[in-house]
Amino acid sequence: MAFSFNILIKENEVGKKIHERITPNSLKRLLNFYPPYLGAGVKVEYISGDWKEMRISMKLRWYNRNIVGTHFGGSLYSMVDPHLMLMLMQLLGSDYIVWDKSASINFIRPGTGRVSATFLIPDEVIEAIKEGVERKNKFLPEFNVAVIDENDKIVAKIEKTLYVRRKAKLFKKT
Repeated sequence: MAFSFNILIKENEVGKKIHERITPNSLKRLLNFYPPYLGAGVKVEYISGDWKEMRISMKLRWYNRNIVGTHFGGSLYSMVDPHLMLMLMQLLGSDYIVWDKSASINFIRPGTGRVSATFLIPDEVIEAIKEGVERKNKFLPEFNVAVIDENDKIVAKIEKTLYVRRKAKLFKKT
């Protein structure tokens, strides 16, 4: 049986129930056994019980090392890719649609050893997103994430833009 990550984003009733029932610990376990993360060596270290904080790490290994012996850039990006979207899906609830819209990565220094990233979404950001959706029917929040090394030096900076909209305003029943 093939592993499917789609259980988190299905639009039908079964998917909605799974989305509403998933816990931070079960998502952590799911992501830590997700084949692309296993292949890149990405590890979810922590997800807070209120979904507002997440910590991810990746050790430098032979299979995520590039030709010059540092972290492969694609692995650095993949370790941060889905988390803001997944966190916002939980924080906003099933009445909202959350998609990744765009991203960019700026490599600052070579990544060697263990690298990590921390995601924080405070209450003020959640409220600003909800207000933006109410005013304009959609909102494009922007987030900045730093990937740091073991000495707290920045290895890469990632800018992500998400797309947020209420489901009822996008999918009208006829």
